[in-house]
Amino acid sequence: MAHGQITHIEFPADDPARARKFYSELLGWQIAEMEGFADYFLFSFGAIASAGGAIGLRGKTTGTKMRVYAEVDSIDELLPRVAELGGTVIEKKMEIPGQGWYAVINDTEGNELGLYEGLPSN
Repeated sequence: MAHGQITHIEFPADDPARARKFYSELLGWQIAEMEGFADYFLFSFGAIASAGGAIGLRGKTTGTKMRVYAEVDSIDELLPRVAELGGTVIEKKMEIPGQGWYAVINDTEGNELGLYEGLPSN
């Protein structure tokens, strides 16, 4: 693993069962108990080929707090499910010219998550 690579993300939850349901049903994450750690659940979203991020001016070129993005197949299919699962959409689908689209949601616990859908590959 490369020095400086982000290796673990934690989502605070007031109701871990509710949060587990939200992420497993919305994004298909596999979530399991971590033996020996009460109320702590590990999730996996599979291997990634590469990862990165950005640093921007708070509230202007980025959001106002740290935001993690998950790549999805279709933002249009997921956004209606967010409310059904107890979350909220805080930024509707917007285009990133030449790259794809993004939207921002709050999960059932109030954590902010960005959704990213890239342009179809030809």
